[in-house]
Amino acid sequence: VGLGVTKVGHMPGYSARTLQSEAARLAIDDAGLKSEDIDGAINAKSDGGGGTGGDWTDAFPRILGLPIKFYFHIARGGAGGCYALASALSFLEAGIAKYVLIAYGDNSWSMTHQGAARKIGMGHNPRPGLWGRPLGDLAAASHHSFFASRHMHEFGTTSRQLGAIAVAERQWACLNPAAYMYGRPLTVEEHQSSPYYVYPYHMLDICLQSDGGSAFIVTTADRAKDCKKPPVYILGMGFGEAVRQLWKEKGNYTALDIAPAKEAAFKQAGIELKDVDVAEFYDCFTMKVLLQIEGYGWCKKGEGGPFVEAGNMAPG
Repeated sequence: VGLGVTKVGHMPGYSARTLQSEAARLAIDDAGLKSEDIDGAINAKSDGGGGTGGDWTDAFPRILGLPIKFYFHIARGGAGGCYALASALSFLEAGIAKYVLIAYGDNSWSMTHQGAARKIGMGHNPRPGLWGRPLGDLAAASHHSFFASRHMHEFGTTSRQLGAIAVAERQWACLNPAAYMYGRPLTVEEHQSSPYYVYPYHMLDICLQSDGGSAFIVTTADRAKDCKKPPVYILGMGFGEAVRQLWKEKGNYTALDIAPAKEAAFKQAGIELKDVDVAEFYDCFTMKVLLQIEGYGWCKKGEGGPFVEAGNMAPG
């Protein structure tokens, strides 16, 4: 029932907590609520790989003076928002809370461009028993590149086809004045000429690192009717987990565990794929977008490259 988004981009001088708190304040205002209405809060953190960083002593609910009954953080890489939402629903359904505020803040661009230690963003702390670090797996792009190279090997997917994904996403950004890359279109040739970061990924296969904050408020359907704006209803949710399969299985490199997530969410919502006319995917790397397009069934497995090259995810 409320959404708050700060300016996104390069914002030196702002801490992650400040950005998160401002987004939370904007969400409360957007919902037409008061601070005293918020009785639950969740920090949707996004430590690389999930759960490696520490928490803040003065968290955003304390900064805003929220009379909450619970506060915790969920860190599962880019899935933090979804896990936080699922957790919020359980508190609402149990009658523990009336309005749950989920917020996220990040200043990793500023941190990494001011000579500070890379404690957040795409750097990963070494963990006991993992083989990757001695072999060069130093950042998210290192092991995400496995997906791209394996898909290329099995299905003949090309770098130019991945570039078509980056170009299409930039086209969407150029339609949004709030986007950091607004007014800066991209061509496949520019994608191809950008330097390799980790083969086969060029620099422009990788998402931007930005400062910013976002927050949203969820409540029950009956309370939502009394809020400031028409509510957005959560019709269905689903989850899939690649951890149930062995990491060494090469099938993991050309697919995401979409099937159980799609089945649960679509069944709850009572819809089929043909009913969906807007799709917003997590896009940390270009291949991840392609795997989701294939996984949900917009095209057959292995045909994602030609599908995106034909402009099927671009405006129009």
